[in-house]
Formats: sequence, structure tokens, C-alpha cells
Amino acid sequence: MACILILLGAPGAGKGTQAVRLAEAYRLTHVSTGDLFRLHLGQGSSFGLKAKEYMDAGALVPDEVVLDMLAERVGQPDCEKGYLLDGFPRTLAQAESLGSRLSPDDQVVVLALDVSEETLIRRASGRLLCRSCENIQHLDFKPPARGGICDSCGGELYRRPDDAPEVVRERIAVYRNQTAPLVEFYDQLDVLTRVDGERAPGEIFEGLRSVIAERGVDLG
Repeated sequence: MACILILLGAPGAGKGTQAVRLAEAYRLTHVSTGDLFRLHLGQGSSFGLKAKEYMDAGALVPDEVVLDMLAERVGQPDCEKGYLLDGFPRTLAQAESLGSRLSPDDQVVVLALDVSEETLIRRASGRLLCRSCENIQHLDFKPPARGGICDSCGGELYRRPDDAPEVVRERIAVYRNQTAPLVEFYDQLDVLTRVDGERAPGEIFEGLRSVIAERGVDLG
């Protein structure tokens, strides 16, 4: 039996931060479909070449291709006891297809981070990324000691175009339309717990750990 942790939340909800912490705490493999795409495209693998055909044609990569790629990854030994999914599923169809591929013995725990739109916009619009070392800082939560200069390496800090407030609002709208229905889907399966994502990262992490313990998940 494997345990599959799934993190849900709008852009800027803190999924990436919490995914890293949970993976380390429970010695789970953190599987990001975005990272998988970049890996296969870079390697020119069969999955990468197939995905590239659709991308070059301006089409979305079909769910079956993504699921095949994901299945190949989670079939490896380091995922035998379980894994943590970040960035997948994004749609109801993906969730249903993923469920059809899991073993009846697998335990699924879905953790949904609840964060208000106002907070999401403030978090995203203040985020700064280093061009040299990719260190992430924030105007409010982790301001650089010198304006525009990375504390880690002295490189230039910049804001990604998709972190602009108007773009963030569009991304949140897409999430509400496409991904938010997953909350209801997993809630009906009684595998979902909402977690207050407005708190400090450490408090959110402890909240997630409490849910995992309450669900009786064995990750020893």
C-alpha cells in the first residue's frame, strides 16, 4: 500500500514551500509534473518528444500523456511507500483518471490550502527572484538587505511578469474555474481536509502534519 499526498491551492497559496517541507519530514518523494516535463523535454525522451509534438502545434498535452509520464515516475523504487503530488491533478478529468490508475489499497490524502484572494495577490506581487541563484525573497516577508540585490549571492532580484497583480487575478480565476472543483470531488470521497493557509509557513506546516496524523497515515 502506498500513501499519496496531494496538495491543492491557488497560485501563491504556498504549495511549493509546504511540499518541500512535507517531503523532507516524511521522507516522501516530491513529484512535480512541471519538473517532469522539463526533465523529459531536456533529455529528449519518448515522453518529452511526444509532449513536444503537441506543444509545438500550440495544443495542450493530453492528460493520458501526462498520466503515462507520471505513472513511469511513481513506479520507481523511491515511490514504493508513497509520494507527494504537487501541481497535479489540475482538473476534474485528471483527478478521475488518476484515481482509476491507483491501487484499491493506496491511501489518498488531499490537503487543500485555503487562502483569500487578497492574500494571494499580496504574496505574489511582492515575490522577488534572483537571476543568478534563483533565491526567492519577498518585499514584505523576506525583504532584501539592499534594494534589488539578492541576500544569498548578490545577484539581481526581479519580479516575474506572471506575478503582476493583474496576471495573478487571471491565474486565480483559472484556478477557481478548473481546479477548485477538485475540492468538492475529493471532499465527496472523504479524503480531503481544508487547512488555513493564511498563517505563517511554520504554523501551516504543523497544521498539515496534524491532519496527516488524524487521517492515520502510516509513513514510518
